[in-house]
Amino acid sequence: MRSKSEWEDIFGTWSRGPQKTETERIENTKKAIQDAIRDSDNLKSRNINVFVQGSYRNTVNVKKDSDIDIGVLCYDTFYDEYESEEIKTYQKQYFSPATYDYGTFKNDVESALVSKFGRSAVTRGNKAFDIKATSVRVDADVAAFFEHRRYYGRDKYYSGVQMYTDKGEKVINWPEQHYENGVDKNDKTYRRFKRSVRILKKLKNAMENDNYIEKDKISGFFIECLVWNVPNQYFNNDSHYDRIKAIVTYLYNETKKEEVINDWGEVSELKYVFRGKNRSIEDANYFVLKAWQYVGFTND
Repeated sequence: MRSKSEWEDIFGTWSRGPQKTETERIENTKKAIQDAIRDSDNLKSRNINVFVQGSYRNTVNVKKDSDIDIGVLCYDTFYDEYESEEIKTYQKQYFSPATYDYGTFKNDVESALVSKFGRSAVTRGNKAFDIKATSVRVDADVAAFFEHRRYYGRDKYYSGVQMYTDKGEKVINWPEQHYENGVDKNDKTYRRFKRSVRILKKLKNAMENDNYIEKDKISGFFIECLVWNVPNQYFNNDSHYDRIKAIVTYLYNETKKEEVINDWGEVSELKYVFRGKNRSIEDANYFVLKAWQYVGFTND
């Protein structure tokens, strides 16, 4: 069993963010996809934003996160939802039916990517297009989105993204709110929030490699959301070891209180962690208990 000082050194290494060379390859990948959209006859006149999302954007990526997530967001059409019928009635009078549908947009994105990278380098998945890496680019998952607006007042809305998978499943996410909230918590915890997420994600990978926990039972995003719900005072310790111990202890105790954490939000605070998801409170408790046992934390 490793000593506390050995774990401190390991956690210190695991806490580090992406290296400069990796960041350059990410930027090369994003630019190449932007060029593909710009050069497309069907897309170049559209109001489109190409952006990095997911663990790379939020700087909580670890080595196992081999693919970068790129969003291609078209603002020419949007999906909407409303917090009340009054808001819906008011807003609807200003809208007109869409003339550009999502299926056409996703096909246009595929054509643009194939024209830029070649058919052999582009694979269409249920949710996203996989773009193969080169010496100057990382692997990329490219997802096509329309804007999603959640109206909470007259002319007031949260702006997110929405897609439909090839199987017809609706997916709504809030990447900007996720990013902004993560940065805010990281600042308030003296940059320890994201370091702690990276440590726990790498700890999960180590436990999987040692067959200590079931592979892919817990996602990195799930871990990030769990750590997001830990109060800021638990990040106060300068020691990585003591801080991770405090976080794991808090999560273990709280994930035995279903009535409390059922209201926990994802980092965006616009979706719930557990409600209606393939994530269970039992899975969260299982992960933090196994983390405690694997490291060998004690109740001293």
